[in-house]
Amino acid sequence: MRIGVPTEIKSNEFRVGLVPSSVREITARGHEVIVQSGAGEGIFADDAAYVKAGARIVPTAEAVFAESDMIVKVK
Repeated sequence: MRIGVPTEIKSNEFRVGLVPSSVREITARGHEVIVQSGAGEGIFADDAAYVKAGARIVPTAEAVFAESDMIVKVK
């Protein structure tokens, strides 16, 4: 399954749908995680942390939605 994580767009929302440690667990079970570039900035997790955990970074929310079977968001 391809799981997508877009950047939250609600004002003053700094959380993210998945943290890098969650991405590691999900990819270890054979799933793919697609994260929008910058999605983890509110929790001080850069794109490199997500890549190290096994995620693939895409530039836009549109790309996340187009390539994912399921979306994980906070709001």
